[in-house]
Amino acid sequence: MINTTPVQIEDDRTGLEISTLRRALLDNLFYIQGKFPEIASKNDFYMALAYTVRDRLLQRWLNTIQTAMKKEVKKVCYLSAEFLVGPHLENNLINLGITEQVTQAITESGLNLKELIETEEEPGLGNGGLGRLAACYMDSLSSLEVPAIGYGIRYEFGIFDQEIRDGWQVEITDKWLQYGNPWEIARPEASVTVNFGGQTEPYTDDQGNYRVRWVPGYVVKGIPYDTPIVGYKVNTVNTLRLWRSEACESFDFQRFNVGDYYGAVDDKVLSENISKVLYPNDEPIQGKKLRLEQQYFFVSCSLQDMIRIHLNDNPNLDNFQEQWAVQLNDTHPSIGVAELMRLLVDVYHYEWEKAWSITQNTFGYTNHTLLPEALEKWSLALFGNLLPRLLEIIYEINQRFLERVRIKFPNDDYKLSSLSIIDESGNKYVRMANLACVGSHHINGVAELHSELLKETVLHDFYQLFPEKFTNVTNGVTPRRWIVQSNPRLTELINSKIGENWIKNLQELRYLEGCADDGGFRWAWHEAKHAIKQDLANYIHQKLGIIVNPASLFDVQVKRIHEYKRQHLNVLHIITLYNRLKQNPSLDIPPRTFIFGGKAAPGYFMAKRIIKLITAVGDVVNNDPDIGDRLKVIFLPDYNVTFGQRVYPAADLSEQISTAGKEASGTGNMKFSLNGALTIGTLDGANVEIRQEVGEENFFLFGLTTPEVLETKAQGYYPRGYYDSNPELKGVLDLISSGFFSRGDTELFKPIVDNLLYDDPYLLLADYQSYVECQEKVSQAYKDSEYWSRMSILNVARMGKFSSDRSIQEYCERIWNVKAVPVELKNYVQAEAQLNLSNGF
Repeated sequence: MINTTPVQIEDDRTGLEISTLRRALLDNLFYIQGKFPEIASKNDFYMALAYTVRDRLLQRWLNTIQTAMKKEVKKVCYLSAEFLVGPHLENNLINLGITEQVTQAITESGLNLKELIETEEEPGLGNGGLGRLAACYMDSLSSLEVPAIGYGIRYEFGIFDQEIRDGWQVEITDKWLQYGNPWEIARPEASVTVNFGGQTEPYTDDQGNYRVRWVPGYVVKGIPYDTPIVGYKVNTVNTLRLWRSEACESFDFQRFNVGDYYGAVDDKVLSENISKVLYPNDEPIQGKKLRLEQQYFFVSCSLQDMIRIHLNDNPNLDNFQEQWAVQLNDTHPSIGVAELMRLLVDVYHYEWEKAWSITQNTFGYTNHTLLPEALEKWSLALFGNLLPRLLEIIYEINQRFLERVRIKFPNDDYKLSSLSIIDESGNKYVRMANLACVGSHHINGVAELHSELLKETVLHDFYQLFPEKFTNVTNGVTPRRWIVQSNPRLTELINSKIGENWIKNLQELRYLEGCADDGGFRWAWHEAKHAIKQDLANYIHQKLGIIVNPASLFDVQVKRIHEYKRQHLNVLHIITLYNRLKQNPSLDIPPRTFIFGGKAAPGYFMAKRIIKLITAVGDVVNNDPDIGDRLKVIFLPDYNVTFGQRVYPAADLSEQISTAGKEASGTGNMKFSLNGALTIGTLDGANVEIRQEVGEENFFLFGLTTPEVLETKAQGYYPRGYYDSNPELKGVLDLISSGFFSRGDTELFKPIVDNLLYDDPYLLLADYQSYVECQEKVSQAYKDSEYWSRMSILNVARMGKFSSDRSIQEYCERIWNVKAVPVELKNYVQAEAQLNLSNGF
C-alpha cells in the first residue's frame, strides 16, 4: 500500500528540528561569517547562532509589521533617550520558547550554549532605571500583542565601562559594536534629514497664507537600525528603531583635491558625533549643545518616520492622533511637542488650531523625577542658535497657553511665571517639562507616592490647571528577564508548585502563599538561594580575588551612585558594625557580605568620592584578621543588565534607602523582591506599594517620612546636633576623618564628612539611628533561617502587581486607548516559498 500522506518539509530558516538547527548554524557560520569551523572564533559561533535564532523570529517580525500597518490599528510609539535592553540571545530563546531545542542542537554540535550566551556584548544603549524601564516596557508591549515601535538613538559607544583602580572609578570606552551586532537590520532607504542652526524666513504662499521657512545652517541625515523585540510565546515581534547620524555628504571632494584632507571629512565627523556616545558630559557648553542636538535629532527622525508610515495608507494627517499614541519617557524627548507642530504647520500646512489639536491628542508624558534640578531646561541663546524655528513655535505655544492661564487665574503673576514654558528669571531658559505638560493629553507619575508628590510639588500649578490630565502608572519589570532568565533555579522551583502560567500573569504567584508554611518547600527554597549565592561567591572570587561566605547575609545595594540614594548611609552602618566587633569580638551577629555596584556620572565629584569610600572601607575590613569572614565589603564594577541578572537573585537583603520623597519609583526594588530578597527601606517611591503588597511584617521600615523630611528642613535642620548627641555616630565619622580608611590621609574623605556635618541635604544623620536599629532587626530575623525563608517566599508570592505587563495594560487603558492585535502566521509550504511579482513591483 502506498503512503499518500504529504511529507512535511522544514524550512531551514524557521525549522526547529535538531538536524535543521545544526544545519542552519553551519550555514550561517559559512555563508554569513565566512568561516569554517576549524578557524572560527567563539564570537563567530555566537554570531552564527544569533543569526540562526534571528531567522526564526523574522517571520513573526515581518508579519507583526504587516499587521500594524493596517489602517484601523493604533500603534504605540515609545520615545526614550535610553533603552537598556541587555543581551538579546538568551532572552529571545526564552520568549520564542526554543531554549530546549537550541540547547540540544548546540550541544550535539560540540559547543557550549552558556559560553556562547556570555560572548554577547551588552548593547550600550542605556545607563540606569530610565533605560531599563523602557526595555521592560518594550518586552511587555510585545508579550501583550500591542503594536509598538520604540524610538531612540543607536549610540556607537555606551556611557562607559567602569573599572576600579586603586579604589577609584575609571571610565573606559564602551565599544559594544566593535564585533558587529547580529540583531539589527539597517534601513538606509528609510533615512530622513534633520535641520540645525541657520535662520528662519517668513513668506506668503500661493494662497496668500503667512508661512515660515527654516533655512538651516547644516543638515544631518538619520539612518534607522531596527532590532526585533520578541513577545513571550506569542507571534508578536515589535520593532526597536534606533537612529544613527551621518552627514548628508560625508566627503567633500573639492576640499580634498586642494589638499584640505581633514576639512574634506569635517561634515562627516561633526554629524556622526550626534550618535557617538550616550550622555556626553554636559558641563561644558559644547556638551550641552551635543545633548540638545541628540534629543532633537532622534525625536525629529522618529516623528518624520511616523508621518511617512501614516501617509502610506492615509491621504493626510487629519487622523494622525487616532493611529499613533506617542509616549515621552521623561523630558528628553519633550521637544517632540514643538517638532510635531513644526511639521504640521510648516511642512504640511495645517492651521495652528488643527495642528495643536492633533499634537495634544498624540502625546502622553511620563515624569520620572521629583528633583527640580533634574527637570531639563535649555538656555534661550543655545536653543535659538541651534533650533531657531522650534524656538519661534515654542514662543507661539507659550503665548496662547498663557492667555488661557490669565483667564483661569486672573491677576496672578506668580502662576504665569511658574507655568510659563519660558523661564524669564535671570538667564532665560526653555523649560522642557512645562512644554511636555502643555502639549500632552496625559501626565503620569511612576508610583502612587510619586504621582501625589508631583501634584503637590514640582507640577502643582499644572495640576491646578489640568487636574484631568494627571494619573499614575506604577512602574513594573518583566518577569521573563528578571526571574525566568536571571534565576532559573527559582523559576524551576516555582514551576514545580504552580506551573508556568505566572510568567504571563504574574498575579498567579499568589498561589505560592500556601507553600510558605510547608517546611519541605521552605527547605528547598533555602537550598536554591544558597546555591545561587554560591554562584555569586565564585564570581566574586574569580573577579576580585576575595573569598566570601555564601552562608553570610548578602546585603546588596546596586544602583546609580547618587547622594540621594545614600550609599554612604550604608557605609556608616558598615563602620558601625566594624567598630562594635572591634570593641566586642564575642558580639553575636550573623556574618554579612555587603555588596555594592553602580556607576557615578563622570563629572559628579561626590558620587565618585563615595565609591572611593566604599572601596577604602572594604580594603580595611576585608583584611582585618580580627573580623575574618564576619564582615566583607565588595564593590563589583561595571553595573549593567548582565551584572543585575547575576546579583539580584543572590541578594538576601535589598537596600532601598533613599531619602523619602526623592526617588520617583525605582525598579531595582522590584527585581530584588521578585527574587526573594527582603527589603530594608524608607517610605519612598515604589517602596510604599511594595510594603503594602508584601505585608508590613515582611518589610524592614526605617527613617523619616516625606512630610517629616519637609518639616525637619523647614524647622532648620542642624545635622551637627545628631553627631554631638550620638556617640556611636560620632565614633564612625571621627574614624573616617582620622584617615583610618585612607592610609592616614585626613583630607581624602573630608568633603564627605564636612557635607554631612554642615549641610547633609539628604538627611543621613537624621536617619542614621533609625537605620542602625532597623538593621539589628534584620540580623535577628536572619538568625532564624526558617522564619527568613518564609518571609522570602511571601515576598515573591505577593509581588504580582509589579509586572511591566500590568503597567503596560494600564497605559493602554488609561492613556493610549490602544488594544492588543494578535498576529497570525502562515504555515510553511514549500511550493509557495518562491518570489512571485506577477501582480507588479
